[in-house]
Amino acid sequence: MIERRPFNELGGADHGWLKAKHHFSFARYYDPERMGHGSLRVWNDDEIAPNTGFPTHPHAEMEIITYVRQGAITHEDSLGHKGRTEAGDVPVMSAGSGIRHAEYNREDVPTTLFQIWIEPGVGGGEPSFGAKPFPKADRSGRFVTLASGFAGDDEALPIRAEARVLGATLQAGQTAEYQLGPERHGYLVPAVGSIEVNGVCIGTRDGAAIRDETVLKIKALEDSELVLVDAV
Repeated sequence: MIERRPFNELGGADHGWLKAKHHFSFARYYDPERMGHGSLRVWNDDEIAPNTGFPTHPHAEMEIITYVRQGAITHEDSLGHKGRTEAGDVPVMSAGSGIRHAEYNREDVPTTLFQIWIEPGVGGGEPSFGAKPFPKADRSGRFVTLASGFAGDDEALPIRAEARVLGATLQAGQTAEYQLGPERHGYLVPAVGSIEVNGVCIGTRDGAAIRDETVLKIKALEDSELVLVDAV
């Protein structure tokens, strides 16, 4: 089963400095039919104005993956981490028993990103933060695991969840496959471009909520950049 969730039908908010679209219930947007997809709890599509951002705030019991699409985001947290993550790089924060952090766009252009929250498999634990570059050229024609809670995904950033976050870039007409497996929840969003996934057309920044599909067969209808979450 693949349910297309059109971008223009997503919930959202315009705070001036922040324009946000919510694939699932978040903040003041509430839809009881869209509380998450398996252990995937949040997928926000954010545009942050130059020289603005999220002031210091707390998190706990959540794995938070940021996929920067354009511009850069500057992170600071209560563990003392400070750093700038630009498009093509991925930061991951395991909130664990509790952490405070801030995220700012210190650039002169808007920053666009996906913020993805996944519920951890086990609660508590020490919080942590990490970031890593994932060049788009390395993802050409295939999915590359960006963050993972599975042993063996050594090149990915670690998360404390039975889940993977993956990225791929496909040229128009190019195809890729992903083995999702039974009892898994997939959520796929083209950051750029449009695709067919198992025959269902998914446009730019649409969501595809996937269940009971063992194999995902994806064809790019135009040059595309994809982000996929595979979760319990």
